[in-house]
Formats: sequence, C-alpha cells, structure tokens
Amino acid sequence: MKRSGPLLTLLAGLLLGLFMLSLNATTGTRATASSGGTIAPPSPTAPSPSAPAPSTPAPSTPAPGTSASATAAPRPDAEYAGRTADDTAAVSVSVRGSKAIGYFCDGRDQESWLRGEVGDDGSMRLTGDDGARLEGVLRAGKLDGTVEIQDRTRQFTAAKAVRPSGLYRATAEVRGAKLDGGWIVLPDGRQVGILKRDGEPAAAPRIDPASGAVTVDGTRLTARPVVP
Repeated sequence: MKRSGPLLTLLAGLLLGLFMLSLNATTGTRATASSGGTIAPPSPTAPSPSAPAPSTPAPSTPAPGTSASATAAPRPDAEYAGRTADDTAAVSVSVRGSKAIGYFCDGRDQESWLRGEVGDDGSMRLTGDDGARLEGVLRAGKLDGTVEIQDRTRQFTAAKAVRPSGLYRATAEVRGAKLDGGWIVLPDGRQVGILKRDGEPAAAPRIDPASGAVTVDGTRLTARPVVP
C-alpha cells in the first residue's frame, strides 16, 4: 500500500498535465478562429467614371468678306443736275458706285471739274484744280451741298437727272486749236456750258441732247455723257 501512493500521485499529475495541454490547445484554436478568421470588409468599389459633359459648340466665325453688322446696300448709279441757290451757276454730279465726278459752270467764264468718293451714308467730298471743292449728301433722290470756287461758296440742290438731262463733255482738236467743252443739261431742258479754245473759256453752243451732237467752228463734234 505504501508503494501505490507515489504511483497514484504520479498518475494524477500526468492526468492534470494532459488536461492543461488540452485546455490550452482548445483556447488557442478559439482565439485563432476569433482573431484571424474575421473577414476583412470588401474594398470600396472604384467610382464609375462620370458621364462626359455635353460639348459646347464652338462660336461660329463669319465667312471671309462679311462682318457682324449688315453690309451697306450698293448705291445706285445716277446723275444729278441743278442750280446754285443764288441761281448764278449750275452743278451736276455723276455717281458710279463709290466714285463721283462733278462739274460747276456759270455758262460764261467760270467752271471746274471735281472728283472724289461717295461714302456709305451718301456723303461726298469732291476736289478740283485751284482748291475747288464740293461737299454734299445724297438723300431722297437729290443731292444737297455746297461748292467752293475761287474762294466763293455757293449752296446748291441737284435733282436726280433722267437722260437726256445730265452731264456731257467733248474734247477735240479743230484747225490746230484744242477744244474742251462741258455741258449741264437741266431737268427742265435748259443748258449751261463752257467751251475752251486753247484754255480760253467762252459760252458753249447748244448740244443736241438726244445725240450729243454739236457744231464748233464748222466742225461737228459729239458731246458724250460723263461717268467717273
């Protein structure tokens, strides 16, 4: 009986040790399952690309030769003829597009040919020899303005002329003399003109408005409509 005591004690110790080992193994397994077995939350899904913004149409560019503002209408070709306000002379202007040629004549010894341009607003400024100047504005079918000749300024009004009214000119050489004639045929049929012989002015003979025919020193000439 004395020998069985130590054996029992040894056996009890072995059983206790096995129990402790078993307990530790079970605890470790649970701890592992508890800590390492947790499923990590899924990674956030990458945001889907946003829909492309609607494209903005590029501003339209005006075609070459045009502008944003309306293009001015072309000015009709026409002739204008009339008298100065003091009734001492006549004025006529021929317009073609933006170009104009004018003639001032008193029918005796004073005349001037003038040239220039017509603006989109109907205004014009024509210039001639010896500082001659004509300024006017086209409106409502007539030309109103002033003409300055030899430091004298006159106002005038010229109505739109219908052929045979208008401005005529003839140049030629007759019997060795250089002839240069200018005529204004007014809407009422009156004529005002000067004919220069070698630069010397004198009243011009009448022309036939239908044909422009005129006889100078026995020679038949043709006065033709003047255009710029």
